[in-house]
Amino acid sequence: MGKLSRTGVAAASRPGKLGDGDGLMLVVQPSGSKSWVCRVQKNGHRRDFGLGSAKKVSLKLARERAHEIRTWVEMGLDPIFERRKAAGIPTFREAAAKVLAQHRKTWRNEKHEQQWLRTLESYVFPEIGDLQVNAITGPMIRNVLADIWLSKPETARRVRQRIGTVLDWAYASGYRDSEAPMRAITRGLPRQPKKDGHFAAMPYPDVPAFMVRLRKRESFSRLALEFAILTAARSGEVRGATWDEIDLEAKLWTIPKQRMKASREHVVPLTRPAVRLLERCERLRIAGCSLVFPGIRGNTPLSDMTLTKLLKEMKEPYTVHGFRSAFRDWVSEETQHQGEVAEAALAHVVANKTEAAYRRGNLLEKRRLLMDDWAMFCSAR
Repeated sequence: MGKLSRTGVAAASRPGKLGDGDGLMLVVQPSGSKSWVCRVQKNGHRRDFGLGSAKKVSLKLARERAHEIRTWVEMGLDPIFERRKAAGIPTFREAAAKVLAQHRKTWRNEKHEQQWLRTLESYVFPEIGDLQVNAITGPMIRNVLADIWLSKPETARRVRQRIGTVLDWAYASGYRDSEAPMRAITRGLPRQPKKDGHFAAMPYPDVPAFMVRLRKRESFSRLALEFAILTAARSGEVRGATWDEIDLEAKLWTIPKQRMKASREHVVPLTRPAVRLLERCERLRIAGCSLVFPGIRGNTPLSDMTLTKLLKEMKEPYTVHGFRSAFRDWVSEETQHQGEVAEAALAHVVANKTEAAYRRGNLLEKRRLLMDDWAMFCSAR
């Protein structure tokens, strides 16, 4: 028999812990609220397990739950995992929904979530979506990846990473008793062909002549591409640019951290050609539209394929991102500007942590001189 009684539990009011025996305790808070805790010690490790509020859990039920937990511990089982298992383990589809909900606030835009959903719906849900997460094995995951591992290597790697993220959440939440063997799964698949990882870049000596051809066109996509080249900015940063980020008087473009790859605010010095281009965009500005380079629907940005399509129309086998490489090659081979200034202009994160700690400035004035030289080079005929 325990030391507590039903009337004693109801009458308890002094803050503290009242023991019933075998690790079961009634905890009384200064506020007057009361709850049950089961303390278990095994192999020198002590753990406390909450059993619920004394208002909802009777003394009898608390003793039953405490006995169940002690039994699990003696059998070498994890009480938290066993309790969650008894409460119902989610399917992979249900677990993915919870993971998406938790990660939503950390993503910069809705596009990332849509990509997650699209890959899971296309490749994962049809195979293991309705299975409980604790029933999913390594061979099952391998079978999901096998059909696309060589034919769609980049997609397959993303699918693998997203499956792993969902199952990691399931393990951390107590729904699986082991982590998914993602490393072993990868080893069980054939080696994917290597790629050089570089974007096709126009050789920098060809950029001035290309700019002459580009300026003969009249469209927001042309203006956006020219602006991207002059600023050495990423396509997404340019396409999402808004007028409240632009200070024509100070000749600065301040990109907020939520739009940057490194999640850090980036200030871009604007050259005279870039300012003239923006002034033209201002004259063409659509009433009520905040975007500098609006898409065909007005209040939506240009799509990520618009600039790529423009390059194809101009018979150029290069990527928009490749112009950043052309800029970096030009700095290295044709100028005396320091490499760290070029890296800052490209908004690259300093890999060396010690160097990053000491380099706290944004090198704005040095970057302004660099970008002026780049604009002059791009305008050479």
